[in-house]
Amino acid sequence: MLNLKGISTIIFDFGGVLINLDRERCVRKFIEYGVTNADELLDNYRQSGIFMELENGDISKEVFYNNIRLISGKNISDMQIDDAFISFLLDVPVEKLELLLRLRQTYRVLLLSNTNEIHFPWCEQTVFSYNGHTIADFFDHCYLSYKMNLSKPDAAIFQALLDNEKLLAQECLFLDDSERNIKVAQSLHFNTYLVKANEVLSPLFEK
Repeated sequence: MLNLKGISTIIFDFGGVLINLDRERCVRKFIEYGVTNADELLDNYRQSGIFMELENGDISKEVFYNNIRLISGKNISDMQIDDAFISFLLDVPVEKLELLLRLRQTYRVLLLSNTNEIHFPWCEQTVFSYNGHTIADFFDHCYLSYKMNLSKPDAAIFQALLDNEKLLAQECLFLDDSERNIKVAQSLHFNTYLVKANEVLSPLFEK
């Protein structure tokens, strides 16, 4: 159980904390399409190469599609590329969706995610359409790397969130599954919790 005394805001990472991931499936699909170094480029915490450029908002998805075709040497469609990339994502367990709804009754709840303009709109339309809800029911605000042109573990993305929310780090609890991200947040005086693989989160918030 977490000590939430003095906490006004709870900040969740997305991949591996809320949504389950299948990196290996995604890597296999891209390799089948001719992106032979997909295993080096795709990561559960932070992407590399062209995938990082998309995640950081440095390129549009249209440029991403064209570059994937150039890398693969195959005339694969935008839809096929989307299908391969979205195969990284599985589901958000119902208990986590229900937890977010409960927490919002007491706390400001934020999302801070390294994500991209292919993954996140898909998530908005699918995993967050639970029980007639929309993403606005689960989070007060979503801080997304591709929209901010910043990504974790850069301290600047944490500072941008604090500045925009007019918060002190000491008022915030940050949950992430990356030890590197947690250490950066701690250096800025956030309260933190390192989420374990497939961890059920609701017991952490039981009073």
